[in-house]
Amino acid sequence: MRRILTLAFSTVLTGCMVGPDYHQPAMSVPAGYKEAPGWVQAQPADAAPKGPWWQVYNDAELNKLEPLVAVNNQTLAADYAAFEQAEAITDEVRGGLFPTIGLTSSATRAGNGGGGSSGSIGGASNGPKTSGTFEGSVSWSPDIWGKIRRQLEADRAAAQVSAADLANATLSEQALLATDYVDLRGSDSIIALLTQTVAAYQRSLQIAQNQFNAGVATPLDVITARTQLEGAQAQLISAGEARAQYEHAIAVLVGHAPADLSLPAGAQIAAVPEIPVGVPSVLLQRRPDIAAAERLMAENNAQIGVAEAAFYPTISLTALGGYSANPISGLFSVSNALWSLGSNVSETLFDGGTRSATVAAAKFGYQQSVATYRQTVLTAFQQVEDGLSDLRILAQQAVVEQAAVSDAGRAVQIALNEYQAGTQAYTTVVTAQATYFSDQQTALNVQQSRLLASIALIQALGGGWQLSDLPQ
Repeated sequence: MRRILTLAFSTVLTGCMVGPDYHQPAMSVPAGYKEAPGWVQAQPADAAPKGPWWQVYNDAELNKLEPLVAVNNQTLAADYAAFEQAEAITDEVRGGLFPTIGLTSSATRAGNGGGGSSGSIGGASNGPKTSGTFEGSVSWSPDIWGKIRRQLEADRAAAQVSAADLANATLSEQALLATDYVDLRGSDSIIALLTQTVAAYQRSLQIAQNQFNAGVATPLDVITARTQLEGAQAQLISAGEARAQYEHAIAVLVGHAPADLSLPAGAQIAAVPEIPVGVPSVLLQRRPDIAAAERLMAENNAQIGVAEAAFYPTISLTALGGYSANPISGLFSVSNALWSLGSNVSETLFDGGTRSATVAAAKFGYQQSVATYRQTVLTAFQQVEDGLSDLRILAQQAVVEQAAVSDAGRAVQIALNEYQAGTQAYTTVVTAQATYFSDQQTALNVQQSRLLASIALIQALGGGWQLSDLPQ
């Protein structure tokens, strides 16, 4: 038996595995990003965001909220359970590489006759006796063709897909929280601007009223000023609706009911961080969704081997040894020993093309995963380019818009002075104030868009995730 087991083990260890070995398909990668001219290749990954990437925004409230996503978010809890399940399935398949060992024992007490006297016909009956067995068994189907090992390859890759999916889902939820937080602070900024605007319009209404009382303005000026004020007041009330919705969304992202989370009003994040992007080839190591797509290719490639192994015979080995005695006394003596060795070989001769179809389906599945991988990489490049162009263009717009705000503010003051001097109609004041408010609002929106673009770029770059983070 030892010889048979040794031979079988050595056959498994040295035997070939059917099916193709996995090699990652080549992917054409550009040398640099179109939207990042002049970038010099020098240790690109060293300066990339790592770990808690949201800290680059230097916002204390955001720094408190972000860690709660991975702890309390129920979507991520479901993704983590899927990863744990994939690991358990891998362990289950791995067990098929080893023999199954069993142990059984039994004891039976039995007799015959009615227990009559010694003078009865036929002589004395035999008294009850106890018999027993004690047996050990070993059964094993050696993985000669590598079917189990290919399945193990597939399940390992599947577990890594789940791990990468979990990392990608975590990054997505973190980025969504940061986006909602920036939008919340954007609403706070708009509310603050509208509050200032309402106060300014109240002063303008008072000026118009004073001019009317002095007999140098018409009632239309007062009505126009009051209408402008009431419109701003209505906008101020409406702005609270968007803020409430962003606050509710943040509460759910961190695993709380909306009623359990209240965030005080605060200013928008002032500085847009500088984000080094590295070279495009580094992106393949930094995106969890790319890692998931690549590991899916490895999983599907291994499934081809699993399917092809069905064309080869299945070999099973069994061994049994133990003792059996009746009566049970002396059960473990040499004379009561028993053993058996067995083997079984089975092979399907005709299946109507089922196995061939299974292999073909596995190959098509692999080809599909290759196309998905390449599309995922291309989409990643697009998202980085989009983030870079957004940041570049919005930065230019911010400079111009800030100049417009400054000029519009001076125009409002001039218009008010001229109106009070009686040299301008009140419509000039209204126009100047409306322009000033619009430019201020646009400037706030541009700052908000720049922050959102930076979050999108960090997410497109993988948020500091590395391929080495995958469980091995």
